[in-house]
Amino acid sequence: MFRRRNIRHDMADVNVYTAKRLNDMAASLGELAKACTDELSLGQGLTKEDGIAAMQAAASMVCTGCGRCGILSGGGEDNSYYLYYLIRAFEQKGSVDYGDMPRFFLETCRRKDDYMGQLNRNLGRATMNLAWKNRFLESRDAVIVQFKELAVILEEFSHQMEQAVDLTPEKDEEVSRVFKRHKISVDKFLLLEYENHQREAFLTLHTVNGRCVTAREAAGILEEGIEEGEWCPASDGRSLVTKQPASFRFVQKGQYQMAYGVARAVKSGEEISGDNYTFGQVQPGQVILSISDGMGSGKAAEEESRQVIELVQKLLETGFSPRSALKLVNTVLLLTGNVQKPATLDLCCLDLFTGVLEAMKLGAAPTFLLNQNSVELLEAGDVPMGVLNPVEPVLISKKLWDDNRIIMVSDGILDALPGEDKESVLQQFIAGMPVKNPQDMADRILLFARSFSESVGDDMTVLTAGIWKRNGNQF
Repeated sequence: MFRRRNIRHDMADVNVYTAKRLNDMAASLGELAKACTDELSLGQGLTKEDGIAAMQAAASMVCTGCGRCGILSGGGEDNSYYLYYLIRAFEQKGSVDYGDMPRFFLETCRRKDDYMGQLNRNLGRATMNLAWKNRFLESRDAVIVQFKELAVILEEFSHQMEQAVDLTPEKDEEVSRVFKRHKISVDKFLLLEYENHQREAFLTLHTVNGRCVTAREAAGILEEGIEEGEWCPASDGRSLVTKQPASFRFVQKGQYQMAYGVARAVKSGEEISGDNYTFGQVQPGQVILSISDGMGSGKAAEEESRQVIELVQKLLETGFSPRSALKLVNTVLLLTGNVQKPATLDLCCLDLFTGVLEAMKLGAAPTFLLNQNSVELLEAGDVPMGVLNPVEPVLISKKLWDDNRIIMVSDGILDALPGEDKESVLQQFIAGMPVKNPQDMADRILLFARSFSESVGDDMTVLTAGIWKRNGNQF
């Protein structure tokens, strides 16, 4: 619930109600996930009961009126070992033959060919049913994971709203006065401060003299009224203030800013890289760097990696936490089609207010952090997206400081390096490299990786970033 320093604004009460409703929705989704969970588990293979059913079905089709071998009765306790052997033989070879059948059956049965044909057909049908059952259970479990993740997301957002402080009464008069001086009327104003001290301002504005003012100019006017920090318009908002009233969202800039660089090389013989990448701001005060390496190379790999990158970026832009975004994308990939197309994902999210970096990896190469004294490796497991369910992204948090560098690479860079400890080779090269702007560093790393072979054995991508304090020295 918003903690207000002056009792004035009814917006706080509205958001308290909204936060409560979101929390109730999160609890409902959690209960729904529990209700969908039962004792069913993925089958590991055909069971004794499947074997008995297949034998009895074959016998009913072939052995009617004949009791010479007694196989129609199927499975007493004495036959448990034989049934186990028969099922394993079918799973290994895809069929059972005469060598897998009891000697008494071979000596007494007059319709061996018919019986064996029916038995293999029935075991094949049981295997197909098992595959469909496992696929259904896997899809169901993926949906349950989505329910749980959505519940977490709503809880996080509800908590953020409850802990926000309404600073509107302290700044309302001064902000309205400053905008009025620039011939802009403030119809509505709301100023919030969140737990990490990030601020957001929501204003309904219109000009009073008929002219137009850019949203960026309006952000500068807001800085005059609040007199604390630097402000910018939200990237998803309007760009012009006109004589028609419209709502605008302004966000406070963090104390850090970033610059980026990228260098790429396509595998020899291919026209398009199977790697995809993205960088930039996704939320106020939050920037991301991400690389996805599709399985193989060429157009198919490019489509796989692009799908992963785009889905994750859209979820982050919507307000999902990085962990939730990765898990939801993984479940979506599990639910699409029968053929899994895994792609690695390397995701770095930086809070520009605190300088804290959160790195999440699924099957990706290590990330290198360069500071004044050393080069640190951030590495995790080797499970790509869309392969296992459930999958838990490995989260690594690090505090970055002024003039630090982030270096992310795809597997093609490491594979091109000599020796067995390729990470160490690249680590040493980065440590001895001149610390310049991110683009220069990306070019140098790519050139170093390509220097060991005339051809490019795999798609190569280098994504670099530098962080520095605002109003400080840039690269």
